[in-house]
Amino acid sequence: MALKAIHVSDVPHLDHVPENAAFPVYSTQFKNHPKGNKDANSLSFKPINKFQVIGHRGNGMNKLCSSDPRMKAIKENSLQSFNAAAAFDVDFVEFDVQVTKDDIPIIFHDDFILTEENGTLLERKVTELTLADFLCYGPQREPGTVGKSLFRKTKDGRICNWKVENDDSLCTLQEAFQKVDSCLGFNIELKFDDYIDHQEEEIVQVLQIILQVVYEYANGRPIIFSTFQPDAAGVIRKLQNTYPVFFLTDGGSEVYKDVRRNSLDEAIKLCLANGLQGIVSEVKAIFRNPGEITRIKESNLLLMTYGQLNNVQEAVYLQHLMGVDGVIVDFVKEIVEAITDIMKPITVSEDEYVSEEKEEKEVIRRPKFSQHELAFLLKLIPNLILY
Repeated sequence: MALKAIHVSDVPHLDHVPENAAFPVYSTQFKNHPKGNKDANSLSFKPINKFQVIGHRGNGMNKLCSSDPRMKAIKENSLQSFNAAAAFDVDFVEFDVQVTKDDIPIIFHDDFILTEENGTLLERKVTELTLADFLCYGPQREPGTVGKSLFRKTKDGRICNWKVENDDSLCTLQEAFQKVDSCLGFNIELKFDDYIDHQEEEIVQVLQIILQVVYEYANGRPIIFSTFQPDAAGVIRKLQNTYPVFFLTDGGSEVYKDVRRNSLDEAIKLCLANGLQGIVSEVKAIFRNPGEITRIKESNLLLMTYGQLNNVQEAVYLQHLMGVDGVIVDFVKEIVEAITDIMKPITVSEDEYVSEEKEEKEVIRRPKFSQHELAFLLKLIPNLILY
């Protein structure tokens, strides 16, 4: 069955999702930068009126032990990966920002960087490196220069050589602003080590460093901030009101000492208490608790998702039906093509569709589904959770 768009109201037994409202108004300021001293109506990210597709770490994360070559096509979190995603008309790319020992925001996902010297595997914490040390790993920009080897540890403890088909150098946040297509939005994940209790003073210092680069080089580029760190979410919202802030959560897949990370319910509370604009949830949490979508929308929050299921076109389609505002994906080309097909208008002469809006002989796609097809879609949800 081809993927086609229908309205959530047409699907039996799914909670109705109200239309997206505009961002709520808040009065916080980024006091240390003149560009941050604006009223809340200056938010550069407008209310969503289309389903957003966001490239995960650019054109997709690297899963080095995967048999799927797409997971090792381009170096994640690299300039090459960001620009490759831009070629497929994604709305944003998501990437991870940390700050080096000498106060430079760099783009890298893992808390530790691994290399091999004299047959011994060495591990160093990224935030304890200087920028010069950090850039010594992997491919080098200077011709004839060889960087330190890069390895990666998987969740199950395996060590993999970080080899991809199209490799690229490590980069800074400033370089991303300067060398990536200026039309491409940035979803900047503010990365903090889960196993460290960060003090507020430290969080403020790190975020101010990142904000200085953003304000200096953004030049009108659409930007979203997101983070799994509950205190950082509140701090970045207090420091500025130019860009929206989303709270990242796995929705209860893992249990953390900080209860604010353990459920969608807690995520909603955190957003409302801190004036955040939305939630980015692990997609399985949404499929397990579809009723939470209504609560999120009624709380005037936007909802996006991440996770491996977002590489499955049917799973993305279901979220579109359920009222999710956007998805973070690894298979950028495939998902963008699927969403483009869903949203593409057709001529009124094709009478298999019900006309909702008419303009110059075009209507919004709204196919008629049989009860059998609708039942099939609904049954996909529990099966996808086990994917």
